[in-house]
Amino acid sequence: MKRINIIPFLIPALAVMLVLPDAALAIPAFARKYNVSCSTCHSMVPKLKPYGEDFAGNAFKLPDAPEPPRTYVEAGDDMMLLHRFFPIAVRFDGFVQYAKRDAGEFDFQAPYGVKLLSGGPITEHVGYYLYFYMNERGEVTGLEDALVHFNNLFGSELDLVVGQFQVCDPLFKRELRLTLEDYEVYRMRPAASHANLTYDRGLLATYGFDFGLDLTGMALNGNGIGIAENRIFDIDNGKAFAFRASQSVGPVRIGGFFYRGEEMFHDVLFSFEGGASQISDVKNTVSYIGPDLTVGNDYIELNAQYLRRVDSELPLATTAGTALEEMTMDGIMAELVYLPGGPESLWGFVGMYNRTEVADGAVLYHTATLSASRLLARNLRLIGEVTYDLEEETPRVSVGFVSGF
Repeated sequence: MKRINIIPFLIPALAVMLVLPDAALAIPAFARKYNVSCSTCHSMVPKLKPYGEDFAGNAFKLPDAPEPPRTYVEAGDDMMLLHRFFPIAVRFDGFVQYAKRDAGEFDFQAPYGVKLLSGGPITEHVGYYLYFYMNERGEVTGLEDALVHFNNLFGSELDLVVGQFQVCDPLFKRELRLTLEDYEVYRMRPAASHANLTYDRGLLATYGFDFGLDLTGMALNGNGIGIAENRIFDIDNGKAFAFRASQSVGPVRIGGFFYRGEEMFHDVLFSFEGGASQISDVKNTVSYIGPDLTVGNDYIELNAQYLRRVDSELPLATTAGTALEEMTMDGIMAELVYLPGGPESLWGFVGMYNRTEVADGAVLYHTATLSASRLLARNLRLIGEVTYDLEEETPRVSVGFVSGF
């Protein structure tokens, strides 16, 4: 197979990054409200500092400071907390990509995504967060994250989230990664299944202990965030439940995750060589189990995830018709993040590895990624990235920007 020299594509991108000026003050919604830089909560946007995680966990209020004067309307009602100016921000990402394919080898991917984001307190211990995807890879996607967060219930460390969120959020948040390349182990789902570890609707409860133990439990519809039919969002009577425990000791955090749910297949039509067939009322049990690991400090961080997924009765199209089979899928994600200047670094480098395969040895996804980022401002990051498909032996080169304002 013909090898492609990717160096000519990287040199212009890195040269542009080298001549950029130093970072300037950012002005997204939370920064505007508190009159602070985005660097208060973020290291390299969108990666959060521990202080930023505390801010989000405190119902989107600063954990160690009062609310700014004139933030809220003086309504003369102690039961009313109304923002004087509605908090809203925009995230706008765009790329130019090269990949060896039949069409669109050089592809202008701008806008790659445009989000409208909003969040903040509703009451002292209740906050909200949502974003509307105005444009995601060329189509209007709609609401993804849309949740209400109840903080410190009953005066304890118990938090409750209600709404739409990603099942993988307690593990590694896809929205906070520095790479264009995704955490594929959370996205992959076999055949006709609706369940994976990205967006779903439900409840998420967390409890943190002083000695570093964090517990998370979830109850979910188990079928993503599709359109309601007859005003019902859940397409079957099965629910999914997930649990995660993680322990932090110094620079090490190790966790374990378990998920189990049921999904019903109703009148699913499969096409195969020579015809088609339809299956009805097949119940599939979906389970995930696996550990996760984070080791690092302000300068370098290793994140790793292994998950095994088992489907008990998965409808599959074959050359002879439709078969119901048990399927096992194993996924690995590992990323190494290096910020040479620590939390205030203007440069960021990431190496990532993704591999997902099914039990018979068929590889579904297998890539290695190298990514370099340079802050033009605290809320504007340029990125150059190479992802190499280890099965197809082809590269994918992307140069672009991630911005928030």
